[in-house]
Amino acid sequence: MRYYTNQLKEMIGKKVKVAGWVHDTRILGGICFLILRDSRGKVQITASKDKVKEKIMENIKALRQEDTIIVEGKVVKNKAAPGGLEIIPSSIEVISKSATPLPLDPRGITKANLDTRLDWRVLDLRSERSSAIIQIQSKVVEGMEEFLRKNGFLQVFTPCIIGGISEGGADVFPVVYFDKQAFLRQDPQLHRQLTILAGYDKIFDLGPSWRAEPSHTTKHLCEHRGCAVEMGFIKDEHDTMSLEEQLVVAVLKKIKKECKEQLEILEKEIKIPKTPFPELRFPQLYDILAEFGKKLQFGQDLDRESEKILANYVKEKYKTDFFFVNRFPFKVKPFYVMRVDETPEWARSVDLYFKDIEQSSGGQREHRYEKIISQIREKGINPESLKWFTEPFKYGAIPHGGFNIGIERFVMALLDIKNIREVVLFPRAPERYLP
Repeated sequence: MRYYTNQLKEMIGKKVKVAGWVHDTRILGGICFLILRDSRGKVQITASKDKVKEKIMENIKALRQEDTIIVEGKVVKNKAAPGGLEIIPSSIEVISKSATPLPLDPRGITKANLDTRLDWRVLDLRSERSSAIIQIQSKVVEGMEEFLRKNGFLQVFTPCIIGGISEGGADVFPVVYFDKQAFLRQDPQLHRQLTILAGYDKIFDLGPSWRAEPSHTTKHLCEHRGCAVEMGFIKDEHDTMSLEEQLVVAVLKKIKKECKEQLEILEKEIKIPKTPFPELRFPQLYDILAEFGKKLQFGQDLDRESEKILANYVKEKYKTDFFFVNRFPFKVKPFYVMRVDETPEWARSVDLYFKDIEQSSGGQREHRYEKIISQIREKGINPESLKWFTEPFKYGAIPHGGFNIGIERFVMALLDIKNIREVVLFPRAPERYLP
């Protein structure tokens, strides 16, 4: 049986087998130190000439960084060793030899820029820092799933290939679908709504979406993943906001409890925010921004500078990193959002912010057939092209709403990562589609 390095504390005094990569070696006269790294951590292998065979000493001396090996030996306590224990080897088997020189140092001793790290992403992902980020991201998704299932939400899988453009924009990737043109989805939004109309009134969908935006910012990706949630029979957009903040708190509690080692590596501390999160609304937002010298035209969307100002404002006034922005101008939002009947220039459209990074778009959807058709026309879209979506609204539509929270952006904000590409296994951006 093979053990992982994080299981060895329970194996003191026993013989074990471990496997992994050579992280580092040190040869000090009659004693050899080898640090073995696996997907769960590191362990020191200590071989001294008075305790092991000469052949093992020779094997360690011949090892190079990133060779893959299997080690058998006895686990013993050693306060001076990393983790307070080490393995005294009885055998070392070399599985694969690594080429030299390495194009990237997973230890991080030799620094590399981000482009080089992404070119050699497999080696970069072996680093302690990258591993901690990816493991935390996995726990974020696990926490979302746990919370939603516990609260009666059904996981569904909506299509990634669609026959029309869901957001009404041009930033889509076309694909050849037999003899027709189709598109990679921008968002699982419309099919989520149809699933609600089908009678499944609490659903979530974890999966990818694509946007063909030629954006080279540190927080944009061409392929990203989200946890998309939708529910029916809501009163208004505040029901979706309440659910989302509960989900966020549940995830943060899980990370704080179950990712202590990874947070320590990244030198991050998780603070659990109070609920409800502050809600900032249009058009009052314009006055807040004006107080800080930022003047936006009435009816204009937020820009990057505005987001930073609002994040600082919320941090100072409410002592939190989370806040909602509600009632966006309808003219900057998709056709399917519900407008405020009394003031139709504003929509029941909600974005969640974590620090100064937008995490999700959501709110209440329009479920009234006539209103949907009117809004489609207002957006300059041919209603015939969306008939597949709108026709079911004639047959028992219900008030509904939801949100799609970005996995990568959440992790980016949580860990204060400067570039979103660092939280993706193999990022897809305008300048990168390999490896």
